[in-house]
Amino acid sequence: MRARRAGGWDGEQGPGEVVVITGASAGVGRATAREFAKRGARIGLVARGLEGLNATRIEVQALGGQALVLPADVAVAHEVDEVARVVRETWGGIDVWINSAMTAVFSPVNQMTSGDFSRVTEVTYLGAVYGTLAALRHMLPRDRGAIVQVGSALGYRSVPLQAAYCAAKHALIGFTDSLRSELLHDGSHVRITVVNLPAMNTPQFDLVKNRLPRRPQPVAPIFQPEVGARALYWAAHHDRRETDVGLPTVGAVVGHKLAPGLLDRYLARVGYEAQQQQELAPLDRPCNLWEPVRGDHGAHGSFDGRARSRSFQLWTDMHRGLVALATVGLGAFALAGYGLARRLRG
Repeated sequence: MRARRAGGWDGEQGPGEVVVITGASAGVGRATAREFAKRGARIGLVARGLEGLNATRIEVQALGGQALVLPADVAVAHEVDEVARVVRETWGGIDVWINSAMTAVFSPVNQMTSGDFSRVTEVTYLGAVYGTLAALRHMLPRDRGAIVQVGSALGYRSVPLQAAYCAAKHALIGFTDSLRSELLHDGSHVRITVVNLPAMNTPQFDLVKNRLPRRPQPVAPIFQPEVGARALYWAAHHDRRETDVGLPTVGAVVGHKLAPGLLDRYLARVGYEAQQQQELAPLDRPCNLWEPVRGDHGAHGSFDGRARSRSFQLWTDMHRGLVALATVGLGAFALAGYGLARRLRG
């Protein structure tokens, strides 16, 4: 693999932490690269599409970070291992590894092919496994580092028309839970965490394979990729088992535990329509299942007018101590007021 060095790299180790981000050419991965670049990070940018990677590199450099452009298919284990080798030889180690690469197919199960399931699993699940293994080989000897899995609300509550993607995200949760227990058993200081995302305004809905009659869309409410990026940066630096982004994610996780059958029937009724726009899908629409779609697709999808740039739920989750303190303070104030009112009445 020939890494393209940029961002002022001169062969000497800089001050920023070393980060590897898969799926860095577009969507949440790209927004996350920008989030780390603001803090001067040195970032290995991994994806298949060279045009998108080079555009991300320019953004990282403009924000004060450094970058290595590392074209690779995360579904190929030795290419992921090569990414880790190049990053370590360039910058001396890996502090954070973020598994963000994904692909999907919008289709009823009875129209899916074995190849569809295989490819989605290889990229979305096994790609994260290969990334995790590569990171561990570099982090365990140093006994430090953070691995961040980009999970999904769909990793806990599946929806119709995305069976392969939902299954891959479920598998990622199972893999991560097993590994976390092993790290705890070994007394390792390497951390692994999951950030479960809601519907995001990313280009994936114009790029993934689609067998639906109409254009696919995320299920509202939709969040901008920067919301996910802030959560991923925070999770990489805080000891939290999982972080759920957005109230819809919390609702999906809790709702599936409490009333899975009710959700089955609800999604059977609304899930098809909610995931499709009114516009018919073009028959010649390109997809990125096997090869990247040419061009720079950016971080945002085509739903800017409907997407939220903030999540109050995420803010409260990231500031639990402050929220708890405020709650206690308000409770004490209410009790004091109640006591004063009783004395005045007496």
